[in-house]
Amino acid sequence: MSKKLEGKVAVVTGASKGIGAEIALQLAREGAAVVVNYASSKAGADKVVSEITGKGGKAVAVQADVAKEEDIRRLFAETKKAFGRVDVLVNNAGIYEFTPLDNVTPEHFHKQFNLNVLGLILSSQEAVRHFGDNGGNIINISSVAATSAPATASVYSATKAAVDAVTKSLAKELGPKKVRVNSVNPGMVETEGTHAQGIPDSDWRKQIEAQTPLGRIGQPQDVAPIVAFLASNDAAWITGETFFISGGNR
Repeated sequence: MSKKLEGKVAVVTGASKGIGAEIALQLAREGAAVVVNYASSKAGADKVVSEITGKGGKAVAVQADVAKEEDIRRLFAETKKAFGRVDVLVNNAGIYEFTPLDNVTPEHFHKQFNLNVLGLILSSQEAVRHFGDNGGNIINISSVAATSAPATASVYSATKAAVDAVTKSLAKELGPKKVRVNSVNPGMVETEGTHAQGIPDSDWRKQIEAQTPLGRIGQPQDVAPIVAFLASNDAAWITGETFFISGGNR
């Protein structure tokens, strides 16, 4: 049985852990060669690469801070060097910091917007320059916060609302180039990042689960399959869409 991403090359930003790591693994399972991008966690990225290559897949780890334009250019140059082409970009790298309005600073604002929005736009720009005549695929990892906008998340929610707007705009602009652009908006997902912040053991988690029709928070493997679907020809007539993966809580 042929795999739906056979012969494709995918770049996944922020793929050393959490949702990004699971997306990289899922794309590899579907036959893609994967570039596992990381900003600082080389060990995490190498582990993902080992898992993919250990099962006969193709993967390389490439360090790049996608908040920096020169790093983005290098990321795609290294991808081209390793695999000769680029077909899929998953803009997963991002940060979230919640803080009350009184504590919002220009630094808090720019740190999140530079990575979550500007980095995503510049990575998309560079990917489109490398896509071939058959076009390509951009999948942006947004968040239910784009619309739910929880308290103390004014800046983070604003970055994700911006990601959804960028998705729709780029879908219209890039459609004639056969480039599809979609957004995946997870709800609360249990990852290393949420554990580091103590979220899985918090009352907030219990509150979210109580409001969620499917009664639990998500796991990275709940999110990765929709990304693989959107990257494949099964989704050939889908662009500019926002997919909420949240157990029904939006």
